[in-house]
Amino acid sequence: MRAAWRDGYGGPEVVSVREIEKPTPGSSEVLVKVKAASVNRADLDGLYPRWSFIKLFYGLRAPRDKYKRLGIDMAGTIEAVGEGVTLLKPGDDVFSDLSGALTAGSFAEYVCAKESAFSPMPPTLTYEEAACLPHSGVLAVRAFAPRGGKEVRAGDRVLIVGASGNVGPYCIQIAKSLGAHVTAVASAGKLDFVRSLGADEVIDYRATDYTRPAQPYDWIVEVDAHHPARRWLKALKPGGVQLAFGGPASYIVFGGLAGLILPKFTGKNVGLAMVGAFGDQDVERIKEYVAAGVLKPVIDRRFSLDEVGEALRYVDEGHPRGKVLVVP
Repeated sequence: MRAAWRDGYGGPEVVSVREIEKPTPGSSEVLVKVKAASVNRADLDGLYPRWSFIKLFYGLRAPRDKYKRLGIDMAGTIEAVGEGVTLLKPGDDVFSDLSGALTAGSFAEYVCAKESAFSPMPPTLTYEEAACLPHSGVLAVRAFAPRGGKEVRAGDRVLIVGASGNVGPYCIQIAKSLGAHVTAVASAGKLDFVRSLGADEVIDYRATDYTRPAQPYDWIVEVDAHHPARRWLKALKPGGVQLAFGGPASYIVFGGLAGLILPKFTGKNVGLAMVGAFGDQDVERIKEYVAAGVLKPVIDRRFSLDEVGEALRYVDEGHPRGKVLVVP
């Protein structure tokens, strides 16, 4: 079978497509024919890798064999199952974020992983739409989970930073469904796009210091941290929430510490968001939002498997308005 592969660390230029052996499902595993996969920022974070400490797990000089395949999000059809599989069967349509199973490989013709890594697809979605949801959808759901005893309510002012890429569009859709007044931060060329998703106000991040608003917010979602948590304190109302899903290694460390310390002294909940593995209650929440018409994947571009390097570069350079697909 054909699959995306990298022998070393680096940018999209280190990625190639090669023939590898088609896997056979073992105990509690399923083999899935990939119909569509989507590119996430997380794919690039692991490719370089963004945080040097990851090499302690991936391999110091080059990635170990299990980390040479790429891609975490996918949708497809089960082709075969191993002994002990009880919930899924050949012919079932499933989707997954494979990172929850501590593996990768969705940029390929087939993937093989534990049954628990997969969930039945929402029946109203195409394979391409379903492939857009696993990683980004879970992040967006977690962005609005109750935090510090607070949750988003109708009329709340919500700020979404990084509103135009993988996660941000879903954050806009969910926040609007909760009745919030949404301000979206993006580049100037993408402001019309985030307006089309339902944002009430938009901010060009190059032209405005969005951490110093005229009116404070009830809830702030920073898809990728660009400022220390303490900088957001004046932008929040009393009891407000600010969270980020990632950022530089320094933010991972200090953002986590800030989340433990600052709320005790300020009454404002700031810091990192924690995300569970695919397959937990967050996935069921995604399905509820899809059924209600809240989450509607927006597809920017499609690339073939042979073009996977170009797809990764397109995302790395910040071009997408929504999701980018790799279709075998």
